[in-house]
Amino acid sequence: MDAWTGIKRTHMCGEITEDMAGKEVVLTGWVHSRRDHGGLIFIDLRDRTGIIQLVFSPDVNEEAFAKADRVRSEYVVAAVGEVRRRDEDKVNPKIATGRVEVYVHRLLILNRAKTPPFYIEEDIDVDENVRLHYRYLDLRRPDMQRNLLLRHRVTKAIRDFLDSKGFWEIETPILTRSTPEGARDYLVPSRVHPGKFYALPQSPQLFKQVLMVAGVDRYFQIARCFRDEDLRADRQPEFTQVDLEMSFVERDDILDLMEEMLAVAFRVGMGVEIARPFPRLSYQEAMDRYGSDKPDLRYGLELIEMTDVFRNSQFKVFGEVARGGGIIKAINAKGCAHFSRKDIDDLTRFVANYGAKGLAYIVVGEGELKSPILKFFSEEEKEEVLRRTEAQPGDIIFFGADRPEVVYASLGALRQELARRQNLVRPDDLQFVWVVDFPLLEHDDEEKRWVAIHHPFTAPKEEDIPLLDTDPGRVRSQAYDLVLNGVELGGGSIRIHRRDLQEKIFSLLGLGEEDIREKFGFLVEAFEYGAPPHGGIAFGLDRMIMLMAGRETIRDVIPFPKTQSAADLMTRAPSEVTKRQLAELHIKLDIAARKKSGEN
Repeated sequence: MDAWTGIKRTHMCGEITEDMAGKEVVLTGWVHSRRDHGGLIFIDLRDRTGIIQLVFSPDVNEEAFAKADRVRSEYVVAAVGEVRRRDEDKVNPKIATGRVEVYVHRLLILNRAKTPPFYIEEDIDVDENVRLHYRYLDLRRPDMQRNLLLRHRVTKAIRDFLDSKGFWEIETPILTRSTPEGARDYLVPSRVHPGKFYALPQSPQLFKQVLMVAGVDRYFQIARCFRDEDLRADRQPEFTQVDLEMSFVERDDILDLMEEMLAVAFRVGMGVEIARPFPRLSYQEAMDRYGSDKPDLRYGLELIEMTDVFRNSQFKVFGEVARGGGIIKAINAKGCAHFSRKDIDDLTRFVANYGAKGLAYIVVGEGELKSPILKFFSEEEKEEVLRRTEAQPGDIIFFGADRPEVVYASLGALRQELARRQNLVRPDDLQFVWVVDFPLLEHDDEEKRWVAIHHPFTAPKEEDIPLLDTDPGRVRSQAYDLVLNGVELGGGSIRIHRRDLQEKIFSLLGLGEEDIREKFGFLVEAFEYGAPPHGGIAFGLDRMIMLMAGRETIRDVIPFPKTQSAADLMTRAPSEVTKRQLAELHIKLDIAARKKSGEN
């Protein structure tokens, strides 16, 4: 192999253009492919900017030609040569440099390479676990390199925007204390404080509120966050947030500024102009119309209220639900009357996954209605159903009747499934919506206590504060989520900034004075020294980039992700550690042994 000395790269592969014809260039990269045409050898050289064709001829340089005969795919090489225009019949329109090539008179083989386990090209059909094991090879592929570049450019655009608006970028601790914020904490044992643990932050929430008390006024951070929770396509144990906080603001100040920031981010990331202002839905309106607090507005199929229609119905199933505190909703599946009985049975099984006991329906035909339940409906009920759903021949009306949470979950999922089956979703359609006025609390019947819908630092709406003493379940919060195409991009709230109100919320959540002092003492103490009104928001950067890149999983836009079992297949983490390391941390691994022996 040749030494990397006395030579310096002059250009990247994708930078070679026709107006450079006749110039000498020095290129470096990986051998993408090699073709031997007898008297000539062609090598496609690849770096992160693209591919350029190298030509080796014994008439140009015999030594370089002989070396080119020895190289194979993924060898690392450097080439010195002259740029030439290709003949018109040799132009390759598939690559940006397809009108030029480089005739090489010096070739350095800097490193050999084994045959890769998969091709270094786009859209490969390879098991994801193999890709993650060889992530350094996977990241060489052009589509993955574009994802990395997209992430870089969008992150920089966000940084520049927030800087222009007076925000300071401030880092907050990674080693902090464990606090009850929803998900399980990742714990880090302390060597110098035996028996005590740090926690990795689920978010910078408490620190950014303390920064507001400190007078920073406007803070942001591209923050690493850690949550030990069950994983899925858009979740990772460690992830990145665009995290920010502002003092002396109200909700609309934050929402308006974030719309401006996202317009910049999507202009840079996708080259599109997004429509503003974004629509806003209350939490209850989102649930009533879409069955979800993350509604996808790219299509209709809205849920239609039917509870009052059937309150006195002779149809026992609907009547009992309507009179017993449940709800009845309908969806008009436009143009779906062609669904077969098997299709309807499949959808019935589908909604059963969300707790529905069945899926009632009416097929609307020309001058007739078809359904097993029609014989139980009065003429007035039939007419009102058709009027509210605006049903026409060729439609199917589906019904959900049960407890509100079951109807919302099942019909909300059915709405998405119908849109998928009917190809109603346009991937390039970006539909943002703010969901506001969430409930502040919900009751956990199992633990017999109230729990925070978002987190315990979210401020209630001022007019609802008296309800904290009489009917906490009716209190609305000053929280807001931003949803894009049915995916939650981020969320935030106006925060509590008074100690008395914060302690009242803690008390409703079942925390005693000792718990408050132990877990949140520094925060409530800070509120006694002049805390300004403040609020903020955090966006999931990984999800945002995933949507911009048109990918199905955030693992494709995170350089080194974990699997759905939270494993790193490349480094083989998590891993065992030595007994000496455990001893230094005052840890003894005896749980497995005790379980095996039957001890508690």
